[in-house]
Amino acid sequence: MITREQIPTVMEHPVYDTDGDKIGEAKHVFLDDVTGQPEWVSVKTGLFGTSESFVPIHEASVVEDHLEVPYPKAKVKDAPNVDVDAGGHLSEDEEHRLYEHYGIDWDAAWQQADAPGAYGQGGWAHTGTGETTHRPGYTDTGEATGMPGYAGTEQTTGRAGYADTGVSGDDAMTRSEERMHVGVERREAGRARLRKYVVTEEVQQTVPVRREEVRVEREPITDANRDAALSGPDITEAEHEVVLHEERPVTETETVPVERVRMTTDEYTDEETVRGQVRKEHIDTEGVDEDRYDR
Repeated sequence: MITREQIPTVMEHPVYDTDGDKIGEAKHVFLDDVTGQPEWVSVKTGLFGTSESFVPIHEASVVEDHLEVPYPKAKVKDAPNVDVDAGGHLSEDEEHRLYEHYGIDWDAAWQQADAPGAYGQGGWAHTGTGETTHRPGYTDTGEATGMPGYAGTEQTTGRAGYADTGVSGDDAMTRSEERMHVGVERREAGRARLRKYVVTEEVQQTVPVRREEVRVEREPITDANRDAALSGPDITEAEHEVVLHEERPVTETETVPVERVRMTTDEYTDEETVRGQVRKEHIDTEGVDEDRYDR
C-alpha cells in the first residue's frame, strides 16, 4: 500500500500493470476522508493522456521510479468513468461502481477498514443504510480538525469519499491548468480496387478474296493447231473437267499484352482546426491587500 509520504514519488510518474506494460501517468492520488490514507490513483490514459481512469491503490507498490498496480492494462482502461466534484470527491455510487469493476467486495472492504487500527487511524464508518458517517477528528462538514496525519485545516475533505491532494503540505497553494494536446490517428477513409473482367465486342475487317469461273474459248482450225486437232480419233465421245477454286475469309484470335495497370496513392496535406475545452484553476485572495505587496 502507498503511504502519504510516497505520494510525491507517485505523482506524474508512470503506472505499470501486472504484465509490465505502461498504462499511463499518475495524475491524482485520492485519500479516504476518514482515515486520510491513499485509496485511489487516477491514471491518464489514451492518446496523449486524454482519458483518466481510477485504480485502487491498496495493493499497489512503488518500484524505482514508477507505480505498479495488480490489474491488467485493459481492466484499468475499461474502468467506469466517474465525475469528481469541485471539492475533489467521489460519490458513494461512483465508489460502488469502481469496487464492482475491480471485483472488490464492498462489505468486506468496509469491515476491514472498520477494524481497530486499520490504516493506522480507526478505519471507515459505515451505517446499516450504506451511508458513510464521520469519525472523531472530523466535523459534520468533514473538515479536518487536527487528527494525526493532518496539519490543521491545510487540507479539508468534504462528504465521505476521497480528497484530492491538490493542496500541498506547506503554506503554498498549487494552481494547475489543463493543456490540450492534439495528435492525429490514421483510419480507413475508403477503398479502391482494380478489377479485370472480359467483354465480347463485334469487330469487322474487309479482306480481298479470289474465285475462279469457267470461260469457254473457241478457236478455228489453222495450220498452227491442225496437228493437235487431228491427233485424236476421228469420231468419238469425250469429256474434259476443270477444277474451280475460290478463297474464303478465315478468322483466328490470339492474346497479346497491350498495357499494364497499377494503383498508387498520392498523399496530400490539409489543415483542420481542432477546438476543445480546457480547465484552469484561478486563485483569489480574501483579506489581502495585493497592491501593497505589489509595491
